[in-house]
Amino acid sequence: MSVAAVAHFVLPDSPYAMWVRDELAGYLHLPKDGTRVEVIGGEIVVSPGPSVDHNGMVRDIERGLFAAELTDPAFVWRSVQTTDLNMFEIGDGYIPDLIVMDAEVLAEARETKAKHLLPYQVDLVVEVNSRSNAVSDRRPGEKRKVGTKWSGYAHAGIPYYLLVDRDPKVCRTTLYANPDMRVGTYAELQTWSFGETVRLPHPFGFEISTDHWDHWDD
Repeated sequence: MSVAAVAHFVLPDSPYAMWVRDELAGYLHLPKDGTRVEVIGGEIVVSPGPSVDHNGMVRDIERGLFAAELTDPAFVWRSVQTTDLNMFEIGDGYIPDLIVMDAEVLAEARETKAKHLLPYQVDLVVEVNSRSNAVSDRRPGEKRKVGTKWSGYAHAGIPYYLLVDRDPKVCRTTLYANPDMRVGTYAELQTWSFGETVRLPHPFGFEISTDHWDHWDD
């Protein structure tokens, strides 16, 4: 949810600059309870810590990755959760639920003790939405006309975006691809309803069980 009170703060620097320096949450006196602060479309957006069912879905996605890694020695993909993603080209700062990247790229980032990841290091971002942040994860629309993560990831040229939409009216996983960096849009590549096995195509080639996935509470 957006923090309306932020409009009454006089920030000493831009939200993005403070986010990069890891000063924004402290300046806003946010609790250290899993609350996330991001800069989306130039606006400060604060979300509560994720629920157990939300995190369970993220774990199911990682299980698919781990299974592929264990069965295929040539499988190159690795994942990291809730890692800062510095969207420097558009002045935003995101914390995706899951980032999928090449094993060698991750190893290099760990070796250098990188504070943030950068878009060019990322091959797939995953967002599992909740009631409080759904409009920020989807393509811009009537409820949020400014930039969203959907358009931001596309502007940055991240090749794939997997959105798990837990809205009771949707209950669908969508894989977006072929970003248009100029206008900030993706093409919809494939969708799966909850209960169906998500089979990610090349270059990823792993499966995700959604048997226990459910919508957020009304």
